[in-house]
Amino acid sequence: DNSTLIGLVQSRIPLRDIFFFFFVFSVLLTLTLRVREREREATMEVFYYLVFGAMAAIVAALELSKTNKDRINTSSSFNSFKNNYLLVFSIMMAGDWLQGPYVYYLYSTYGFGKGDIGQLFIAGFGSSMLFGTIVGSLADKQGRKRACVTYCIVYILSCITKHSPQYRVLMVGRILGGIATSLLFSAFESWLIAEHNKRNFEQQWLSLTFSKAVFLGNGLVAILSGLFGNLLVDTFSFGPVSPFDAAACFLAIGMAIILATWSENFGDPSDSKDLLTQFKVAAIAIASDEKIALLGAIQSLFEASMYTFVFLWTPALSPNDEEIPHGFVFATFMLASMLGSSLAARFMSRSSLRVENYMQVVFLVSAASLLLPITTSVLVTPSKVKEEGLSLTSSIQLLGFCVFEACVGIFWPSIMKMRSQYIPEEARSTIMNFFRVPLNIFVCIVLYNVDAFPITIMFGMCSIFLFVASILQRRLMVISEKPKAEEWSPMKERNSEVDPLNL
Repeated sequence: DNSTLIGLVQSRIPLRDIFFFFFVFSVLLTLTLRVREREREATMEVFYYLVFGAMAAIVAALELSKTNKDRINTSSSFNSFKNNYLLVFSIMMAGDWLQGPYVYYLYSTYGFGKGDIGQLFIAGFGSSMLFGTIVGSLADKQGRKRACVTYCIVYILSCITKHSPQYRVLMVGRILGGIATSLLFSAFESWLIAEHNKRNFEQQWLSLTFSKAVFLGNGLVAILSGLFGNLLVDTFSFGPVSPFDAAACFLAIGMAIILATWSENFGDPSDSKDLLTQFKVAAIAIASDEKIALLGAIQSLFEASMYTFVFLWTPALSPNDEEIPHGFVFATFMLASMLGSSLAARFMSRSSLRVENYMQVVFLVSAASLLLPITTSVLVTPSKVKEEGLSLTSSIQLLGFCVFEACVGIFWPSIMKMRSQYIPEEARSTIMNFFRVPLNIFVCIVLYNVDAFPITIMFGMCSIFLFVASILQRRLMVISEKPKAEEWSPMKERNSEVDPLNL
């Protein structure tokens, strides 16, 4: 009941040991499930186990070896607030991760071909770009808590549509899923930042919440969700719809906690501004502040490369349709992402190290890691024959992809930290959804032309995007160090027809 939930999320019991226990449990469970699967080529098994085990050992060592220098001293009230948010965010991400691995598979079991499924995916990203931007922007005016509850309701409805084999119903589900995705990546972060500031917590503590949210939501929860989905579909044979039903249950639990424990906060609740005016305010903020524009460009470039990588890593590792353990590789990538978020927590705990500085290196490293498929194809002649197990080039690429996923783990809490610094509170959700518009356009183009270009060209394009992001990050670092009087002069010179933002 609600009293039990409130008591759980507001308890002051440190969650670090619990989270670490679940991390170790997920690693052991993954290895156990892999042992029980059918035997594969011995050399391939050993390599996968070595990579997975090495990642797990490094993450565990990083977490256990933290000293006082790596930790941030906080208050008990902040710890209670942080634990509440992490619990809710982890449940929300579980609802999202449970669905991901089975969307394509479910559509294929309904008898739809690659073209029809591609149109469904394009509809999802297009919905996120159009309707999601509008709905996400309403969070600033109508309330971030309401937007988070709306996310739960919309995503639950999307899960329900998966029970129908009708194409039109599935299309409605994809549109609802696109709207929910926009809310997931804007409303929750906006609520957290506003509530953190409203309670007068120190700004440095915000980076601690960000890094833990990525460590859990994009790492541990992703692994556990994959294992739980595999348990439902393969072990218990509940069918490909069962992960969506489980996701709906998690979303309902998370919504109950939000309704019971969260307070409401707004961006600009004034009745004088309609949605169009709100869009105009956000556009003026982006156009008049170079830091916001640079931040949006950096985010779009990196996320475009990241989502493109999601479509490319499978054909890169199995160019001749070799059998690879997709679930095990995915779990390895999530461990690499956890490693990155753990490193980000160490970086952001040091006040002398600015996010704007180290992110330049992160973008360069990620660009180099996605160049590996091109480099290996030049140095080693690609084989046209289906091999038994993982080839040498694919093994090298797998290591490079793990490096890229570690960069993704560093990117998320770092970009959250920069957004909290540079995006004005009045239009936070609106601007964050504006940032996703070019991303969704690019992903739709990639999906539509996924077979038109060689895979090396696609990786080269992603690498170029990341290199450009590093250059823009350098520019952001330079202008962020300017004195404030010089920094805001362009805003003062603008002839604004809209109420100026309280920047």
